[in-house]
Amino acid sequence: MRITIGAVGILRGGPEHDLIAHYEKALKATGTKAGITALSFVEIDDRKVAKGPHGVQSASEALLQKIPKDCLLVALDEGGQTLSSKDFAARLQAWGRDHRDIAFIIGGADGLSDQLKSKAGFTLSLGLATWPHMLARAMLTEQIYRASTILCGHPYHRE
Repeated sequence: MRITIGAVGILRGGPEHDLIAHYEKALKATGTKAGITALSFVEIDDRKVAKGPHGVQSASEALLQKIPKDCLLVALDEGGQTLSSKDFAARLQAWGRDHRDIAFIIGGADGLSDQLKSKAGFTLSLGLATWPHMLARAMLTEQIYRASTILCGHPYHRE
């Protein structure tokens, strides 16, 4: 399966960028064994999107245009379902059996449009706390790496 992380906002250098680069590199060692053949990122510049509801709608539409067609769409939203790391790994494996492409979508400060969320095959929450969208990218990338280690029996994930 090929995984795309689509997000509103441009990730520049800094600790989140470094974390993502670390897990992206680590994923290359375990991802293929777990069925993950590629991880890519697409971004929408939030400075070029209007604020408020119209901005949320236009950013969501722009993200949909940049992700692979016919992919399983997973929206990250505070109202979504929380999963343990093992459950996330099992879900990722099942999705990979049914879909060649999976796209995780992270909104900006104002979230994702209702229209985009209605197109999602699954809505995922990273927990009850609200996370900055740049940190959410790093957390999601780590969970994808962790899922790959769980699926291939690597000792990174401890119980």
